[in-house]
Amino acid sequence: MASLYRKKNSNIWYYSTSAYGKHFQGSTRTTDKRLAMEVAKAIEADIIRNIHNIPAHNNNIYLFNKVFEDYLKNLSNSDKTIKSKTTASKHILPFFENKDIAKITLPDIEKYQNERRLSIINLSKNKNKRDSEISFRSVNIEITTLHHFFNYCIKKEILDKNPANQIKRLNELSRLKTLSDDDIQKLISGATNKLTRDLITFLIYTGCRKGEALNLKWDDVDLKNNVIAIKGTKTKYDRHVPISKPLKELLKGIERNQDYLYVFNKNGAGLTDFKRSFKTACRNAGLKDLRIHDLRHVFASKMVMSGASLYITGELLGHKTPTMTKKYSHLVPDTLKKAIDNAFSKG
Repeated sequence: MASLYRKKNSNIWYYSTSAYGKHFQGSTRTTDKRLAMEVAKAIEADIIRNIHNIPAHNNNIYLFNKVFEDYLKNLSNSDKTIKSKTTASKHILPFFENKDIAKITLPDIEKYQNERRLSIINLSKNKNKRDSEISFRSVNIEITTLHHFFNYCIKKEILDKNPANQIKRLNELSRLKTLSDDDIQKLISGATNKLTRDLITFLIYTGCRKGEALNLKWDDVDLKNNVIAIKGTKTKYDRHVPISKPLKELLKGIERNQDYLYVFNKNGAGLTDFKRSFKTACRNAGLKDLRIHDLRHVFASKMVMSGASLYITGELLGHKTPTMTKKYSHLVPDTLKKAIDNAFSKG
């Protein structure tokens, strides 16, 4: 228990306390005895916390914008993630800018979400549309960024819990752009070099993500057993993709130099992207608003339309949960109808 005393010729109160065989003393910097005792108790509590390495309760005010700046600087994710969160901050910061982080609650985040929802509804392209017909993907990215930011605050011991934990996502329309067989041939023919043609064809035949294709090594291609091992995927687990006959012909047609590590390379060096040459192929094919990732949807659509189950399609795509493949379920009724028509066409 801390005790107080005063030095000769001084009205300032000093504290004296012991903890675990050690003695501590010092000034409370006040002449008020009652206040001095409170100060002494607080100091004694801090001493015990330090001995046991227990973090003290932080009464400081942390302004949202200041901590958010540090959060962005400390991001260690991919450039794409950093870009998306930096873009999200353009909407987030004006709303939460000078708020005390500790006082931000779930209703505050719901209010932000609703205001952003209304701003998107009021865009000219969304006039007279229902919520179910509008994509709120950008808002969901912003909410995800907030959730990640508050987890950062927890790690920094600014918060004890995440106020965004119970927030619900808004409607997000799936982008399921696909191509006819004729358009596929136009796209492949539209490529101005063999490397781009091979990459486009490979993505359509396998449903792989762009990064998976660019990181594919010859050691992971087994032409004898007709299987490709896709490693280090987005979902953090490996998968195997069977090699079809046309895919095998494609792979056999790619130069395999023993010094070349990657399947798709330029003079032996791995590629980081092929966005520019892909855009050229799209332009030559007369295809607008087509992205490299859409080739993954082309593969999935062709699988489902050919009669493959959603489960098998999801396994080939490397989906972690069946829910991720459900966006292709609208294709199943047509496939079932064709199966019935084929079964009874002779009757």
